[in-house]
Amino acid sequence: MFGAFPQDEIYALGTILLVAAIVAMLTRRLHLPYTAGLVAVGLLLAVAGVVPHVRLTPNLILLVLLPPLVFEAAVNIPWHDFRKDLPVIVSLAVGGVAVTAASVAAGMYYIIGWQWQPALLFGMLIAATDPVSVIATFREHDTEKRLKLLVESESLLNDGIAATGFSVCAAIVAGEHAGPGSISIQLLWTTGGGILCGLGVSVVCLLIAGRTTDHLIEITLTTIAAYGSYMLADHFGMSGILAALTAGLVVGNRGPERALSEFGRDAVHSFWEYAAFLANSVIFLLIGAREATLPILVLAGATAVATGLTLLGRAAAVYPVTLLFNRTALAVKPAYRHVLVWGGLRGALALALALSLDDSVPQRGAVISVAFAVVAISIFVQGCTMAPLLKHLHLLRGGEGEAQDNGTES
Repeated sequence: MFGAFPQDEIYALGTILLVAAIVAMLTRRLHLPYTAGLVAVGLLLAVAGVVPHVRLTPNLILLVLLPPLVFEAAVNIPWHDFRKDLPVIVSLAVGGVAVTAASVAAGMYYIIGWQWQPALLFGMLIAATDPVSVIATFREHDTEKRLKLLVESESLLNDGIAATGFSVCAAIVAGEHAGPGSISIQLLWTTGGGILCGLGVSVVCLLIAGRTTDHLIEITLTTIAAYGSYMLADHFGMSGILAALTAGLVVGNRGPERALSEFGRDAVHSFWEYAAFLANSVIFLLIGAREATLPILVLAGATAVATGLTLLGRAAAVYPVTLLFNRTALAVKPAYRHVLVWGGLRGALALALALSLDDSVPQRGAVISVAFAVVAISIFVQGCTMAPLLKHLHLLRGGEGEAQDNGTES
């Protein structure tokens, strides 16, 4: 009846959609992060022996689920505000990846005793942030505009830089020649090429979209912009994340003005909001299911050290970087700095990079297990305490957490 589609996978997708809908309703009623609820339910289902027949693989995350997440986030970023805060955002992203990766790698090597190869790769992959539940909390509680921009934009650039750095580290571990010159060329090719791919594909899609008022065609063209830019960049060894980010910025900021019809704008935003919801549902439910199969207790010491080092590395990057802008028009509020540190959750990209490690990498199993554990801890601990932190810092508009929205003013 279903032809080439395995029935197990169809049933699994139906189960995931049903669970996602129920968890979304329950977490909203209980005022809990949706992602934490999905991970918890996935863990319970695995313990009960009811696990969806879908494997969490690098290709599933990187090629299927990550493009809509990056694109949807970028579509909602206003270019004017993004451009104005770009020096802060780039500094935070670069500093966040570099300092966190170095801190974690050194700690896993000297404290836990891992070999330098897995320590280096783990440090780089765990530097990637994924504040999905934090952004959801922002939207639910109507948090200040600039704070949302800094957290979401920095995370997107952070992911692109972390993925690029991971590929460089993987090449070094594999024994490839990696001098300063070759590394610089690779970084330029990866980042610059990714941005150009996103720009080229999105512009072509918008030019075509401008010739129709059919919202279904407009949605289809934005889907091509998201996946097409990502896959084109990935095919040529460029950053698919930066490509999808660029495409999203172009579509979100130029599309409504010059290409998309009035009805199409709302349809496009609704479609990508649902696509991001579906992608997050699959990712975090499967994260919970995978957690139940990993030897977390055996690696409790390594997990505790890695979690602590990740937070310390994040703090060691955010506070000094933001202090650099203290005497400028781009000064970052002290309260924002605390949220940027605590809101640096780990997520899908870190797991995809961990799962993509070659079998020849020493202690590969330990790297994967600790990565999953650190991601889960950040989702539960940091994600579930973000709303109280925002309230304590008076960053919520309305009610007890009322604060004035100063836009991009400091």
